[in-house]
Amino acid sequence: MNERKGFSVAGIPFVGVCLVLAAIGVGLLVTADPSRSGSQFFAGIVVIVVTAFLLKGFFQVAPNEGQVMQLFGKYAGTVRAEGLRWTNPFYTKQRLSLRVRNFESGKLKVNDNDGNPIEIGAVVVWQVLDTAEAVFCVDDYENFVHIQSESALRQMAQSYPYDAHDDGKPSLRSHGEVINNHLRDEIQARLEKAGVQVIEARISHLAYAQEIAQAMLQRQQAGAIIAARTRIVEGAVSMVEMALAQLSQRGVVELDEERKAAMVSNLLVVLCGERGTQPVVNTGTLY
Repeated sequence: MNERKGFSVAGIPFVGVCLVLAAIGVGLLVTADPSRSGSQFFAGIVVIVVTAFLLKGFFQVAPNEGQVMQLFGKYAGTVRAEGLRWTNPFYTKQRLSLRVRNFESGKLKVNDNDGNPIEIGAVVVWQVLDTAEAVFCVDDYENFVHIQSESALRQMAQSYPYDAHDDGKPSLRSHGEVINNHLRDEIQARLEKAGVQVIEARISHLAYAQEIAQAMLQRQQAGAIIAARTRIVEGAVSMVEMALAQLSQRGVVELDEERKAAMVSNLLVVLCGERGTQPVVNTGTLY
């Protein structure tokens, strides 16, 4: 079922029509002669009753709002025109907001692609696009949006690891834009039948579950230490190589292989150590 435009006319001009009909009805009642036939009096009553019934067709439409109308249970269209409107008095009307709305899901506990338990939450920005589908295709479209969004979030979280093990595979923590786009598409696919458009979906909370948080923190710290040590060793080796090359080129001192090895060992200890070294100064001869 798709939305279509419902019948309605501007309400202000029709107010004048109702006033004219009411004036005619009152005039018939006032000018009716009781001694003659009561047809004029009856006509006045009919005109007033019809006018009162026509008043039931007035309704208001606020900005970014729609009125879904039904005629004896059949969908008759949706009115989105703002202001005071008039339509068939037999129509039943249901107000529906077309404004942009958002909600934040609770913290869901799921397993990522590696099987690690994580906590994840998301913010979803959405808007009703098709009023007919929102009202007639699902029972409660707002509850439907919340439940299906959380279901899509669980499905998406199980498709990626928390941390990237290589640069080619996206992860929840490092590839935010890819993850958010996937989440939005996953939610949109589930909400298509409800006439809802997902404008934006973003991860708002991401963390390891409490039972493994300490172990994962230690693993991250170990990875950071290894990366830092690797950089330190690379820099130290380069500095030792440069020192040996400079000493050899300038002819400062001639060292055999054994003493070069000792010098390299001492320099690496100095450059790679965590604490400041306290060198021992040799005041004697070189040998």
